[in-house]
Amino acid sequence: MSSDRIQPAGRPAGTAAPPPARAGTPPAGEAERPARPEPSPSRTEPSPAPAGVSASRARAGEPTAGAAVPPERGRTFPAGAETPFLELLARGASADAYEQPELLARAEGRPAEWIAALAHAKPLALRVRAELEGRRRREAELSALFETAHDLAGLRDLDAVLQAIVQRARSLLGTDVAYLSLNDPERGDTYMRVTEGSVAARFQQLRLGMGEGLGGLVAQTARPYVTDDYFKDDRFQHTLTIDSGVRDEGLVAILGVPLSLGHHVIGVLFAADRRARVFEREQIALLGSFAALAAAAIDTANLLAETRSALAGLERANEIIRDRSGVIERASDVHDRLAELVLRGGGVHDVAAAVSEILDGTVRFTEAAAAPARPVEASRAGGHAVRHEDDWIAAVAAGGELLGALVLHGQPELDPVDQRTLERAAMVTSLLLLARRSAADAEQRVRGELLDDLLDARDRDPRLLRERAARLDADLDAVHVVLAARLEDAAADGTGDAEQEADARRRLAAAASHLAATRHGLAAARDGGTVLLLPLGPGDTATAVARRAARHLGTAVHAPVTVGASAPAGDLAARPDAVAAAYAEAGRCLDALRLLGRRGDGAAAEDFGFLGLLLAGDRDIPGFVDRTIGRVVDYDRRRGTDLLRTLDAYFASGMSPARTKDDLHVHVNTVAQRLERVGRLLGADWQSPARALEIQLALRLHRLSAPERP
Repeated sequence: MSSDRIQPAGRPAGTAAPPPARAGTPPAGEAERPARPEPSPSRTEPSPAPAGVSASRARAGEPTAGAAVPPERGRTFPAGAETPFLELLARGASADAYEQPELLARAEGRPAEWIAALAHAKPLALRVRAELEGRRRREAELSALFETAHDLAGLRDLDAVLQAIVQRARSLLGTDVAYLSLNDPERGDTYMRVTEGSVAARFQQLRLGMGEGLGGLVAQTARPYVTDDYFKDDRFQHTLTIDSGVRDEGLVAILGVPLSLGHHVIGVLFAADRRARVFEREQIALLGSFAALAAAAIDTANLLAETRSALAGLERANEIIRDRSGVIERASDVHDRLAELVLRGGGVHDVAAAVSEILDGTVRFTEAAAAPARPVEASRAGGHAVRHEDDWIAAVAAGGELLGALVLHGQPELDPVDQRTLERAAMVTSLLLLARRSAADAEQRVRGELLDDLLDARDRDPRLLRERAARLDADLDAVHVVLAARLEDAAADGTGDAEQEADARRRLAAAASHLAATRHGLAAARDGGTVLLLPLGPGDTATAVARRAARHLGTAVHAPVTVGASAPAGDLAARPDAVAAAYAEAGRCLDALRLLGRRGDGAAAEDFGFLGLLLAGDRDIPGFVDRTIGRVVDYDRRRGTDLLRTLDAYFASGMSPARTKDDLHVHVNTVAQRLERVGRLLGADWQSPARALEIQLALRLHRLSAPERP
């Protein structure tokens, strides 16, 4: 029972009170309910009319609830009959609660005079309540308008002010959704700027043609319009786009008021419900007040933006005028210093240090793979430095190859002279890199020859091989991974002309040689692609090395590069066949990647599940078993459980829990619990066809390699 209902004295627990009669129209903000019939009085004869009924109500012919006949004039009511209604008013009870005092009095058998007094007091109390509700509502509306005006006076973030306006309009009007649309003069349409209460993504992203929908009608007439059933209203133009968005949102009743600056409509403020509803005149006026504040906020923000832009332009012009006197001197200094660096054989980092001092910032050279891809590509395509967040980036390129980038930190704003200085430095850097590459070509050929000897000449002296590798800063005693790389484009796969194919292979070989030199490895062109020998770092895996190489080479040559990796191999100088066997395994992984449609990716045999057993050169069966069911094996060993045996029985019984429990002689719930534990250990997809096949193979291999349990 609601807290607003009074339990009559002496009534047995659980006895329901008679249904209350609904008096009058519910106050604003309360949900409307169907009217209930008034209960018949317990006595058939009419009670004397109580005195004290207002003359205005008697003249208006308004019946008194609960009385059989109108109250007689001069009749006095018992003292205290109005007390229950005063308590309800003080408590702020709902309108339904005002039916209870009279119903309880009838149930308790109170005198007719008392019931008549309650019937007389009830509509008066409801009128007072409605008046109080109206005052509170108007106070809330005025408070919200005042708060919105206060937000507008201290405008800092236009989006925040518009969001607050829409939120307050929705709250005060009690609608399901409120939203604001603005006109876009450049595109000639209107778009959603702020929504509150919306749940449909398509509705939130609507862009509408001018003059379409209810909002178009509001914009055309500069007057508010309301519809209590949108889809049945033919006063405005319906379109598929608008109707689909409104239908997704489930809207029925919609009110729209114009956002106007003078005689120009710049948008529309809407309030909408997902059920039929009639908006009152006061609610339309309230939404219009919010629309006026929203238009003022937008106008203020536009004026502030124009003012800031004008001030920034003036300030920038002043700075340019002030700095112009030093431009020629700085340009001459830059030319002299960069020329000196080139003449005395300076390096890339020397150029970066000199430009840092000239531009009063920090300039660093970044490898192509480590530079932000989009701004670097924009700089390379346009030939100019571009801004990226608070940095400036100038691509360092030669021909069609991206060599890296110069990144300027600490200078979010650059004048044209400083921007050209950074671009000139990038050009000098590319020349230095080309010179360094020419000098390194001989070393790269030596690296390629050493790798060719490791692959082909298996009778070489291990001591001589180690000495040759040491001169190239490589260590053949460390653990290495052999990579087979192939460029995936028309120029490299034989479908282009011969010149394009040769150029593509040269670009891949150059990028691979650069990667090998920076990673203390070896690289050589082979079999239409490239083979690399790279050391394996601590905690690294063959898969990780292959994927990094695919990304690095693909970025360097601007095309997908597929890379297959061998298992880690060590002591390469002393094992004549190790490098050749590893290269064969890497080639099989490369072919598998291409057959599986994973071009541009990198992988090792361990990434192919049971297929990896066929690809790997050493048939790493324990590794496959550990990767597939290792967690279950460890769990059984630590806990003494029978998850492996349960899995065997489960697959042997055709994945039927009922047949599994018969085989294991346990309850079916035990089987379900064990399989649930297996799912947590192996992942939710462990019963998918591919995973199930791998798990069954791993179970058999584990059973063959492990001793039988007693």
